[in-house]
Amino acid sequence: MLNNRKIKEAALAAGADKCGIAPVSRLRGAPKEMNVNYLFPEVKSVIGLVFRIPRGVQRGIEEGTQFFQYPSMAYGGINEIFAPYVLYHLGKVIEDEGYEAFPYRNTGARGAVSDMDGSEGNTVSPEEKIETEGTKKRHRCVQFTRPVREDLPAPDLQFQFRIAAVACGLGEIGWSKMLLTPEFGPLQRLAFLFTDGEFDEYDPIYDGEPLCRKCGACVRECPGGCIPAIDSGKTVEIEMEGKKIQWADVDMWRCFAFYTHAGRHYNPFVPKEIWDKNENGELDLLEGKSDFADGDVNVKIYKALAKYFPSWVGYNMAKCGGCIRGCVSMLEKKGGCMEGRFHSPLRTKKPWKMDR
Repeated sequence: MLNNRKIKEAALAAGADKCGIAPVSRLRGAPKEMNVNYLFPEVKSVIGLVFRIPRGVQRGIEEGTQFFQYPSMAYGGINEIFAPYVLYHLGKVIEDEGYEAFPYRNTGARGAVSDMDGSEGNTVSPEEKIETEGTKKRHRCVQFTRPVREDLPAPDLQFQFRIAAVACGLGEIGWSKMLLTPEFGPLQRLAFLFTDGEFDEYDPIYDGEPLCRKCGACVRECPGGCIPAIDSGKTVEIEMEGKKIQWADVDMWRCFAFYTHAGRHYNPFVPKEIWDKNENGELDLLEGKSDFADGDVNVKIYKALAKYFPSWVGYNMAKCGGCIRGCVSMLEKKGGCMEGRFHSPLRTKKPWKMDR
């Protein structure tokens, strides 16, 4: 049997900022293609690791002067460098105890179904640079994968990270679908380990003061209107050990478009005349002339705007982050879980918006 305290101490010593441990039974009921019990038949426990995002990587976007640090440090740095090291180290600690450790780092777009809309097959993603003729494409799922046995889901199995984090007692899912923790608000990324070892004790599901204030800041500060209003009734809801977990039914393809391109008023890298011209209506979604978004719409946007990307970091070059910065700003106010964490607030002036 594994010791909860020992494993947490090892995780924090290796560089994780928070660790939660849960019985895998809390994740029962997931769709077959996202059911972690298929990772290996003997899995009994899930270990969730939190890696904090320094608030300062949002500073450049908040000021409108530096957009590189957030995707390179908060996404690329954590997903590709920091988290894998900790998973590797903690996995060795577990296996030295005689139990198998299955590390699971962030691996978007590697499932049998789209991680954007749950569909199968040709759900195209413009996440990589797309050549002018459209010959280079990446998909939000593994297109031609098949089960290796009749009773198994097709590889690669993915699961919902934020739900797993809730199961591990790390925090709650906020209205914007972001995971909120008492320590860091929305400023973290996640990684997981699965093991056939049982623990002497498991962490309870978070049941403290609500972390999401249902203030609607994420709704108001999303440049694309991707997050439904608090009173819209557009929600996703699950239940875990009798606790109802609810968040907004976010338009993920629309969010994808605005996260990477932001639109005329929030993307300083695209010349005004490109927005004005809107050749062949490729920018209709970003210009508010269309509400429909899917993979193909995003490919058109990428083809139109890819050459204006200042640089690539292996991840989408973020232009937005509005919901995160709005959330942090509200959680730093009186009564929020980030109150008093910093000597001065993230937001010191009215949010910028380009007048063009």
